[in-house]
Amino acid sequence: MRIDHVGLAVRNLEHSLTTFEPLLATRATTPERVESQRVRVVFLEAGETHFELLEPTEADSPVGRFLERRGEGMHHVAFRVPSVDVALAGVRARGGRLIDEVSRIGARGRRVGFAHPSTFSGTLVEFVEAP
Repeated sequence: MRIDHVGLAVRNLEHSLTTFEPLLATRATTPERVESQRVRVVFLEAGETHFELLEPTEADSPVGRFLERRGEGMHHVAFRVPSVDVALAGVRARGGRLIDEVSRIGARGRRVGFAHPSTFSGTLVEFVEAP
């Protein structure tokens, strides 16, 4: 298992990219809508991992509520795994709380699933299936 990406909640993708692209000396992917989470996202390379910038498309979306409570910043850490369903089942078997009981399609068309922040010391953890 390795870190796939770090998700950062932002209020405005275009504005945030004016900072991130020059500082990381990289170009973002084309913005993508993830309707199930009501966000627009882009990915930026950062060495062997990526930053995912998440902009809510609705104020009452999970990321919209996060921004209202905490402001911009780190939203989640995503780990690349061979099987999201196996990873989720492992967390459940060890007594962890889940947001997703089974995997679903997320950004980049990959299977994803989330463990509840209470399971990982207040950090939202996403599992992402390797492409």
